[in-house]
Amino acid sequence: DMADGTMPIAFTCDGQSKSPSVAWTAGPAGTVGYAIAMHHVPGPGDTHWYWVVYNIPATTLSVAAGQASIGTLGTNSVNANLAYAPPCSKGPGAKMYTISVYALSASPIFANGVQVSRDVLLSAISGTTLASSSIDVTYERS
Repeated sequence: DMADGTMPIAFTCDGQSKSPSVAWTAGPAGTVGYAIAMHHVPGPGDTHWYWVVYNIPATTLSVAAGQASIGTLGTNSVNANLAYAPPCSKGPGAKMYTISVYALSASPIFANGVQVSRDVLLSAISGTTLASSSIDVTYERS
């Protein structure tokens, strides 16, 4: 549960490296699906992303921890896999991660063979995002 603003260890490289559980309320009329992205901004002009999922059906209002069978997975900035990459931050102090859910009026369309990064996703859905919601959570490695 991230209601207190902290990311559970299970979703990091210090735990089980599971993708987070996320739940949302139904999008506005015309929603045909959802997308999720999780990112971290370590410094100005630098964005790391850990999770990109799109083509989530409109009937889906939650994703369970570690669930990889909903939607289509995009890239992450940690490795070459089309998968969730758990945060494994270097350096002292709490780091902030943002998980965003987007309600879409159309399924995103990508060029053949394109790797769907967070930037590619956000560009593809810029004209079809009906609503979005984000939660900021922090994690501090011991």
